[in-house]
Amino acid sequence: MGIRVGILDQTPIYEGETPIDAFRHTIELVQRAEQLGFHRFWVSEHHDSGHVAGSSPEVLISHLLAHTERIRLGSGGVMLQHYSPYKVAENFNVLSALGPGRIDLGIGRAPGGLPRSTQALQQGIQEAASLKEKINQVKQFIHNEPHEDETHPLAGLSAAPVSENPAELYVLGASIDSAGMAAELGLPYVFSLFINSNTEVALEALRTYREQFDRSLGREPYAILAISLIVAESAEEAEGLASEHMLVKIHLENGKVLTVGSVEQAEEFGRQSNEKYRIEILEPSVTRGTKETVGSALVKFQQDFAVDELIVTTATCDFAKRIRSFELLREALDEQGLGEFAHESTPAQAVIG
Repeated sequence: MGIRVGILDQTPIYEGETPIDAFRHTIELVQRAEQLGFHRFWVSEHHDSGHVAGSSPEVLISHLLAHTERIRLGSGGVMLQHYSPYKVAENFNVLSALGPGRIDLGIGRAPGGLPRSTQALQQGIQEAASLKEKINQVKQFIHNEPHEDETHPLAGLSAAPVSENPAELYVLGASIDSAGMAAELGLPYVFSLFINSNTEVALEALRTYREQFDRSLGREPYAILAISLIVAESAEEAEGLASEHMLVKIHLENGKVLTVGSVEQAEEFGRQSNEKYRIEILEPSVTRGTKETVGSALVKFQQDFAVDELIVTTATCDFAKRIRSFELLREALDEQGLGEFAHESTPAQAVIG
């Protein structure tokens, strides 16, 4: 029994440090992740934030390609609602040419920032296509598929450079709706349990995804569960590290619910939205403990959710503790017989240059 395990890094800016320090930590972490044999390493997209540095995953991925050799790299995720599908496809085709067989394009639904940054990112957009339409366009451009309508103005257009090893697309979400969209598009799906910790919703979303998955193109469903996890030398230390954080949600008058990084960010989001809002503070859903207890918890995740892969995000206020958590996680996986580390066999091709 094995399961692939990847890492989601949000490039946090630690107290007293700068964004430059945050990016150095990301480089160190991806190199250690590769040494430890983790399957993939994704970076996030956040805007107008003093807490996380990664506003452009495409640029960061290109730098990480030059500092690694085998590990898959990708976005967790690109907030496609803001962008041209054609340009996103071009960016990831370039990355696929630089790191053949190593690039993932995870597409998220959240705005990735406050209303002001969303307004800036979408400046000039009049009638945006739906997210499903945009994902389908990216899929067509990434795989250089002919347009369904030969009379369409974009028919015959390619997103250069056309890649022989195109990026693998993933739909990211935390709802039953996002699962249904991934199923309809016939794409792999990631449910973010660290954002929506309602296990009933997660189970229903994954059931919906598998039952409604479009197999007409010969693909099978591939489900990933993204979790927050901390492994420490003792249970007491793990509890202390987990207690450093809280889960903050803002409920807007229009019915939207968003997860943000802090109470201050929630208040600023509410102010910029010009809507009535309510802030909810919850204990974060963090799987934590020693390598023995976490190893058992991972076995249970696999049994309960029947996913093909786990993606782990680890948030601590001490970078050394983050590194140590992933080292202990690797040990836990080995001891449970769960580790399925893809690049222990045939490495992907090296970066050009």
